[in-house]
Amino acid sequence: MRDHGVVPFTLVAFHAHPDDEALLTAGTMARAATEGHRVVLAVATDGGSGLVGSGVLDAGESLADRRLGELRRSATVLGCSRIEMLGYADSGLDGTEGGPEAFARADVDEAAGRLAKLLVEEQAHVLTVYDPAGGYGHPDHVQVHRVGTRAVELAGTPVVLEATVPRDLIARAVKAVGTVYRFPPEFDPTSFERAFSPGADITHRVDVRRYAVRKRVAMAAHASQATADGGDRTLAAFGRLPMPVFREVFGHEWFVERGRSAGRLDDVFATVRDGGRR
Repeated sequence: MRDHGVVPFTLVAFHAHPDDEALLTAGTMARAATEGHRVVLAVATDGGSGLVGSGVLDAGESLADRRLGELRRSATVLGCSRIEMLGYADSGLDGTEGGPEAFARADVDEAAGRLAKLLVEEQAHVLTVYDPAGGYGHPDHVQVHRVGTRAVELAGTPVVLEATVPRDLIARAVKAVGTVYRFPPEFDPTSFERAFSPGADITHRVDVRRYAVRKRVAMAAHASQATADGGDRTLAAFGRLPMPVFREVFGHEWFVERGRSAGRLDDVFATVRDGGRR
């Protein structure tokens, strides 16, 4: 429901692969759209190097095609007005896949130019990227940070927010998931103790509990990434959480705005509303 008392802004959420938007910024996107703002989803790669179980794809269907359809369903649930694919190939978990079009190996200025063009067209007020470590270190996620921060310089976008999670919080969340789901042997729960951002750096803690159902549906839209031949993956585990637990675990989304003192702002447009004051 649109809040007619809100001055509309434009939020561009920049992600590496289809399904990343569902994990880190889905609630913020759904909230912004519901409050009357324009929400645009920009995705760097086609997700074609993701894992997929046998029998998931239809005959002649590529994983990239399937994931684009899933992305569109997720974006619709979240209230996005536009999806923009930057046209790069998925670099894979170690950054070695995707060939010459791999995003992780793309020229930063060239890729930033593509994103900056979108930011200018949309007259974006806020761009979300990832933290410098790319959350858990995926090469495409690290590149999102590099490309996004350069793009706001080129476009003159007022605010860039690093979508992240406080390390201690995600460690607790993974532990909670582990009580109802057995992680595959190669999954190291302790790796999250070194990932994402220190709690002291967080500037925004956005309350998205009212949008938890939409976030869950957005996750479920990416069905191809829920399972692989080795069994269920993280998205499937999150989807099995009882709704009260899911709302508690995913009821807030976290951002770092460089240059702003750490705090717990609940408004991703706070700096824009304040005329750039931090």
